[in-house]
Amino acid sequence: MTSDPDSRVALVIEDDADVRQLLVMTLGMNGFTTLEAETGRQGVALVRDRQPDLVTLDLNLPDIDGVEVCRQIRPLTDAYVIMITARQDEIDRLIGLEIGADDFVVKPFSPREVGARVNAMFRRPRSTVRNVSQPLLGTGEETEVTQPATGSTLVAPRDEQVEGSLLHGPISIDTEGRIAMLEGVELPLTRIEFDLLATLVSGPRRVWQRETLLSRIWGDGWVNDQHLVEVHIRNLRKKLGEDTKAPRFIRTVRGVGYRMIPPSAD
Repeated sequence: MTSDPDSRVALVIEDDADVRQLLVMTLGMNGFTTLEAETGRQGVALVRDRQPDLVTLDLNLPDIDGVEVCRQIRPLTDAYVIMITARQDEIDRLIGLEIGADDFVVKPFSPREVGARVNAMFRRPRSTVRNVSQPLLGTGEETEVTQPATGSTLVAPRDEQVEGSLLHGPISIDTEGRIAMLEGVELPLTRIEFDLLATLVSGPRRVWQRETLLSRIWGDGWVNDQHLVEVHIRNLRKKLGEDTKAPRFIRTVRGVGYRMIPPSAD
C-alpha cells in the first residue's frame, strides 16, 4: 500500500491474489493510495473505518458475495463502486447497479481500461447541474421522436432555479447540499441518481439524450454504455414512486432519451 496522505484512497476487495495485485498496481499508477481486502466482511470493515474514495468489488467472494457487500457499504459511503466479475450476462450487471454500483468491469480486463474508467469518473464533478443553454429536442408531449428538432431554451412557468435550488412541482433539489425532496420528504438517492434527477430538472422541457447524460454524469468515453443510464433511470423512478405505465415525473422519449413531465400534467 502506498502512503501519500494527499492521494485519493482506493479499496480493492478481491480474493484472487493475482487480480488483486493487478488492480492495486493499476490504481497506484493512477495516483491512489490502495487498501486491500480478501473477503467481503474485511471490505465492509475497511469502508467503515477508512472511508475510501473508490471501491473495486469482486462479485464472487468467499464469504458474502459482492452484491451483498455493495448493499452493506452503500449506507456507509458515497465512494465510487466498480464491480469486477467474470460473468457476462446482463442480469448481474442490473443487480449490481440497482444496489448502488457505478460501473462493471468484466474479467479478463485491461488495466488501461480500468484506469481510463476510473479517471473518467473522477473527472466528473460530484454536482453536475449546469445552466442549460443548449437547444431543446422536441417541445410537445409526444413520446415518439425520431429526429431531433431544435428551438429556444424554455423554462416551465412553475419551475424555478434560485441560489442553487431547483423546483419542479413537488420535487425540490438543493444542488449545493445535494438533497432532493419529494413533497417535503428527502429521497434516498445515490450520487448518480441525484445527478440524473438534478440534470433532468435543470432543463425540464429539454429531451435529454442518453449520450448527453452519459457524458455529463459519467464522463467522456462512455458512449457504448447506455445501459447505465437506463438502469439508473429505472431506479430513480422507483424512488420517485413512479407508475411505469402512467409516469408522473420522467417521460421516456423513444429512440432519444428522457424529459421531465410538466407539473401541470400531474
